[in-house]
Amino acid sequence: MQKIVRVIAFSAIAASTVLMASGCSVARDQQTVGSYMDDTTITTAVKAKMAEDKQVSATSIRVETLNGVVQLSGFAKSETEKNRAAEIARTTRNVREVRNSIVVQP
Repeated sequence: MQKIVRVIAFSAIAASTVLMASGCSVARDQQTVGSYMDDTTITTAVKAKMAEDKQVSATSIRVETLNGVVQLSGFAKSETEKNRAAEIARTTRNVREVRNSIVVQP
């Protein structure tokens, strides 16, 4: 049983390596697998930092990344929270630009 699990895990790693190396398109905008993985890593890092921050409600703010550009949307309770979310995104590694579309709701 453990041998089968190892074979499946090795196959999954090998397949993902081949996909990343080949530069296949994964979306309509022709983004490569490598850049898609980079964007996913950025999005995850921004969300994790927001979850740790006491000033930001991570569940109310949506984070999307495309080619290193982070798009923030959703709702904040104050201008301070909105600005803090943008600061978190801006200081995250590999972020090229931040577009802050968060709406402040009283």
